Amino acid sequence: MTLLVIGIGIIAVTGTRGGAAAQTVASILQATLMEANQQTPEITTEEFRKILVDGSATVFDARPFKEYAVSHVPGALNVSAKPGVPMSLYVSDVAEIGRRLGGNKSAPIVLYCNGPFCGKSKRLAEELLAAGFTNIRRYQLGIPVWRALVGTTEIELEGVLYVYRGDKTAVLLDARDPAEFAAATVSGAVNIAASLVLPGKDVGEVKKAKDDGRLPMEDHNTRIIVFGKDSAQARAVAEAVAREAFHNVSYFVGRYETLKSVLK
Repeated sequence: MTLLVIGIGIIAVTGTRGGAAAQTVASILQATLMEANQQTPEITTEEFRKILVDGSATVFDARPFKEYAVSHVPGALNVSAKPGVPMSLYVSDVAEIGRRLGGNKSAPIVLYCNGPFCGKSKRLAEELLAAGFTNIRRYQLGIPVWRALVGTTEIELEGVLYVYRGDKTAVLLDARDPAEFAAATVSGAVNIAASLVLPGKDVGEVKKAKDDGRLPMEDHNTRIIVFGKDSAQARAVAEAVAREAFHNVSYFVGRYETLKSVLK
């Protein structure tokens, strides 16, 4: 069998039929980096999604808090930095992870960071192994591939404040109903009401927003932050927007009233 590697997808050429190669194509959701000499195993995007749904492991974001606050995988936890380590060799505090897990060193752990070229989850995995933890896996494709394949991330209040104050290109989307939006909203926000979002792509209010300028059609990497009456409403709109190939979509995990009270 011949393996052809295309990006992070894999095509397995299994034989020929009538002079043409018969191919089995693995889904990109089942891909990993397949790095040599790994101390801890990788998991695929498909496996990672299942873990997040069934809660079969504790997921730790191995990046600094500010990065976590701005955009993280829904359900992931973050701990403080190991004391005395320079930022270039950043690694999370193993002792704090131990406290989060109640001292259970056999508890299933999944780590992720900034993707294929980031060493944070590898360094943390090595430190956890040295400390006696025995059930460690890594989603080494990380947050960039998660955004590309799954679409949405969560943003914390600290992250919203950081973006609001420093990124004037960011788009704030209010997912509440039009009447609520008209009565009061966050300064500079635009409205895509969850109640008007339809299933599918290029339909309903999201399609209108692509055509009338509410969505940044000339820069799909623009930060888009969705907020609503609660995180469920915001997430529904964020997922609809991400289906339109916007690559940097996050939803606020709190309520509109909280956001409104701090964004002045």
